[in-house]
Amino acid sequence: MSEQHFLLRRLHSLTGLVPIGVFLLAHLTTNSTVLWGQLNGRAALHASTAADRGIVTFQEEVSFLNGLPFLLLIEITLWVSIAFHAGLGLVYAFSGSNNLKSYPYQNNWRYMLQRLSGYAGILFIFYHVATLRWGWTFLVPGGAKWDFHYAASMLAAAIQGGTDGVTTGGLIVSLFYFVGVSLLVFHFANGLWTMAITWGLTASAAAQRRWGYCCTALGVLLMAMAWSSIIVVVRTDPTDAFFVEKAMQGDHPAPTPAIFESVAGQQARN
Repeated sequence: MSEQHFLLRRLHSLTGLVPIGVFLLAHLTTNSTVLWGQLNGRAALHASTAADRGIVTFQEEVSFLNGLPFLLLIEITLWVSIAFHAGLGLVYAFSGSNNLKSYPYQNNWRYMLQRLSGYAGILFIFYHVATLRWGWTFLVPGGAKWDFHYAASMLAAAIQGGTDGVTTGGLIVSLFYFVGVSLLVFHFANGLWTMAITWGLTASAAAQRRWGYCCTALGVLLMAMAWSSIIVVVRTDPTDAFFVEKAMQGDHPAPTPAIFESVAGQQARN
């Protein structure tokens, strides 16, 4: 490790930017379409309200991503990068020393928060993927199982803990999403700042300060995208979103998620 320190440090920071950081940017942009997609005039075909236009836009984006060629290869590359970045990060964290009590300076606080946000971020990513990708419904209040054909309705049901409003379990999941996403955004934005130092791009204190302003601005923007997405999803009626998504299926309907089977049957009888 000591002999390869120079190379490993740069690979660690590089994997934090590509592909992990790029995926985070793309993921938050896609999720935020439930908000800014409300301005999408092209979605009016399946949407009668602004909220419905956001659902349509979000569904179109999710369907596009799930239709990408070599999707499995992309996911494998992402997971390998996460495993390398997280594993090496843990090695650095446990081999480093904590002198925050002796030197409670801003840089030391950022260093400590970077480590803590990394630990919590790993747990959040695992929960997020396990429930909304692998279908581990026992971790989801209400038992909603992800189906990308019904992205907004299933996401709303999973975060709210069911289809009849926010439950106690749903409130816990919603708060977990707020905290988890916030920590990931901080980890990325602060990581960008330290990455520039690692690569020798900001050698002077003035350069580090200027780059710090840029990273802070990016972090605020990403945090706003993340929070607004969660707020909109928490306020979305899963049943209303389901009918909008059902209308989008047209002549090629996807299998109806079990959580909405009774709703679909009632619609068919009516």
